Amino acid sequence: MFKGLFSNPRGDIFGGVTAGIVALPLALAFGVQSGLGPSAGLYGAIFIGFFASFFGGTNTQISGPTAPMTAVSMIVIAGIITANDGDVAKALPYILLVFLLSGLMQIALGMAGVGRYIKYIPYPVVSGFMTAIGVIILITQALPLLGYYTSDDTEYISEFKPEAEEVLLDKILKDEAGEGILVLEDFKETVERAEDITEDEIMTEAVTLAKNDSSGVIGAIRTLPRALARANWIEALLALLTIGIIYGFRRITTKIPSTLVALLVVSVGAYLLGVNYSPIEQIPSGFPSFQIEMFTGFRLSQVSPYVFTALTLAFLGAIDSLLTSVVADNMTKTRHRPNQELIGQGIGNSIAAVFGGIPGAGATIRTVVNIRAGASTRLSGMIAAVLLLSILLVLGPIASRIPAAVLAGILITVGIGVMDYKGLKAIPKMPLNEVVIMLTVLILSVFWNLVYAVGIGLVLASLIFMKKIGDLTAAQSKVVQLDISEEMSLPWNDEFNIPEELQGKVFIKRLNGPLFFGYTSDFQRLVSDISPEAQYVIIRMGQVPYMDQSGLYAMEEVLLLLNRLGVTTILEGLREQPKLMMSSIEMIPDLVAEEYLFSSFNEAMVFIRDRVEV
Repeated sequence: MFKGLFSNPRGDIFGGVTAGIVALPLALAFGVQSGLGPSAGLYGAIFIGFFASFFGGTNTQISGPTAPMTAVSMIVIAGIITANDGDVAKALPYILLVFLLSGLMQIALGMAGVGRYIKYIPYPVVSGFMTAIGVIILITQALPLLGYYTSDDTEYISEFKPEAEEVLLDKILKDEAGEGILVLEDFKETVERAEDITEDEIMTEAVTLAKNDSSGVIGAIRTLPRALARANWIEALLALLTIGIIYGFRRITTKIPSTLVALLVVSVGAYLLGVNYSPIEQIPSGFPSFQIEMFTGFRLSQVSPYVFTALTLAFLGAIDSLLTSVVADNMTKTRHRPNQELIGQGIGNSIAAVFGGIPGAGATIRTVVNIRAGASTRLSGMIAAVLLLSILLVLGPIASRIPAAVLAGILITVGIGVMDYKGLKAIPKMPLNEVVIMLTVLILSVFWNLVYAVGIGLVLASLIFMKKIGDLTAAQSKVVQLDISEEMSLPWNDEFNIPEELQGKVFIKRLNGPLFFGYTSDFQRLVSDISPEAQYVIIRMGQVPYMDQSGLYAMEEVLLLLNRLGVTTILEGLREQPKLMMSSIEMIPDLVAEEYLFSSFNEAMVFIRDRVEV
């Protein structure tokens, strides 16, 4: 664990400090975007950054909140807050429990050795998802970019007062039903409780309803006309200045993080000039507190609907982290340990959850900055996290004065940068089915649900892949009669010089590829291609490395039909895995006797010559 940890202290210190500085504004911005506030983003960057580096399998990886993880977390947070009457404090324990569950699932994935399989996720799914993340960020940040905040629009909030009154009355009725005092004959208790509802309670509920209505992509699009009509152009200017400095400063130098420069210049400038702006939420001072409420007030019913989402977060974090690990490997000429990396990320996310942080993963930009600054060991990631903790403990009150518009500007640049332009440019040259997968994931992620969109994309990609493999296997697998094999069907190398007396009586079934569910229907048509004069069928199995359960039963059905027709089946070149499958249900020897198994085509032909009826 500690081997080589202090082999490059100077480079690791410089790399860690640089990466920590780059991580600061992004952590604050992702915390704001998640809905839990800037402190949650900072806590996530501290704990994930330290423990993922300490326990992980990529020496130079810098971990923390990332755009994809924050986008999915935002869905979880919004859903649980809505289910808890819009009360963030009430919803927080359940939100953190989902994040904790996600971290534990990552540990389990690493221990189960799943890390090495992450690379098999199709590119169109990843591309569509990443582009969708960028689009979601751009759309949802359009409102804060314009300086529009739902909680400040009293006219808009007032539209929800009647609905707020209905919600409050419904709560009273549900409470009374639970207490057993709600009866049709006497609504006196109900009326008394309803009269106690204050205007402040109604307005608080109306604010919650208004925020829900304007949240997400659909809500942001629906609210955009109001935002344009009521835009705070001073805050819009702060956001645009932030964006301009981020892109402009990169042209001057890349040695100093342009995001940090923009954060400091615009924030300090706005404060000194006395600009009237909306600051970010207050960042608590002191060490993050342990969220004991997530355990003491645990209710399974509050968390169970989000188990699949937690698993999605775990897989997404795994993909995000391991892709960054590959980038780090290419830069450092090293090899990461994927399963150990998942365990480290899971530990980091689990600890971050119990201290109120949002989940994260390996961050590509921060990792690249770390490596370029000279880092080479896991010490760099731990130093970056300690730097962020120091900033939290010392500069928390000062950071609370950062304009919210500045973080909106930072997120706009993140949204622009996270999109997969390589994939978008390749659309005209990509196969149509891959374009369909990419666009399906993109559209469903933006306008419906990120989690389900990825699942649907994976299912589509799998089905298309199976169809391709099935078609390829079918195209390369033929049933031929011996007398035409030399002329019309491109015989295999050992199918020449067939004796004339065998022609028309012996058929060959060439299988070239796995016998699996995508090919079974074509394979079962074998019997229809065999003439009534046939006495033997040689099924060539040397190119079949794998047989699944569907293929096994398809083979059984074909053998039963051939037996009914009085045709003897010979299996040639049968490999180990298919043979084990066939033996497991006693297809061998019940349908094909051991004496009909041959290792070569020539051996099979010698056997047939001695027995065929001429």
